[in-house]
Amino acid sequence: MNVARRGLIVANWKMHKTAQEAADLAGAISLRVVDHCASVDVVLCPPFTSLQAVHSALENTPIALGAQNLHWETEGPFTGEISAAMILTSGCRYVILGHSERRQRCGESDEVVRRKLSAALKAGLEPIVCVGETLQQREAGNTNRVVLGQLESALEGVPSEDLVRISLAYEPVWAIGTGQTATAAQAEEVHAALRKWLRYEREEKIAQGIRIQYGGSVNPENAAELFAQENIDGGLIGGASLDADSFAAIVQAGIYQ
Repeated sequence: MNVARRGLIVANWKMHKTAQEAADLAGAISLRVVDHCASVDVVLCPPFTSLQAVHSALENTPIALGAQNLHWETEGPFTGEISAAMILTSGCRYVILGHSERRQRCGESDEVVRRKLSAALKAGLEPIVCVGETLQQREAGNTNRVVLGQLESALEGVPSEDLVRISLAYEPVWAIGTGQTATAAQAEEVHAALRKWLRYEREEKIAQGIRIQYGGSVNPENAAELFAQENIDGGLIGGASLDADSFAAIVQAGIYQ
């Protein structure tokens, strides 16, 4: 991590935990990481059905709440969808957008991600925009083309003053939930490319200020090496965030970088 940027460690619980289970896990995590929050930002992103319960569990703590997705419309005939206003009233500050699982399994296009980002910013949320390539794209030598293309599309039309509220997460599709992890050098290479794009397409101040997390089978064993890289500012943590001790170890790894 670069000392000029505050670390950001986000737990993405995906489709795990009932409301009570999520509240219990949030409480257990809080006991273990609350003292670290002076040095690093910690966010928990439970399923929609658990947002209120986790919000209550995190009351009077510095740990923030995030949602895993939103719809770009404010309201309407969109069965099963959730608006930014609904997320806000549940106590959320952050929202994950464009996660690889939604791109791959739910057919979310770059245009859809861009519309969701616009809605999130308009509502006052702090979006975490995910980008990443498949194994086939990496093996074809297209990693940067794919990842930078996703970034360019997502940020199209976003004014510079709004970029300060956005974080990025590089999550190679081939490393999500597979146990495979990009090496620290592989991850750093892509993070550096993302920051370089921001530098030349926007401006140096923005490039140096935006936090870029790594997501892809981060665990207590590899977190320290990943977070030690110059352009990796934290992690978007999946499976390892479902255990309080495991997640706390990752947060601790973040504060020493």
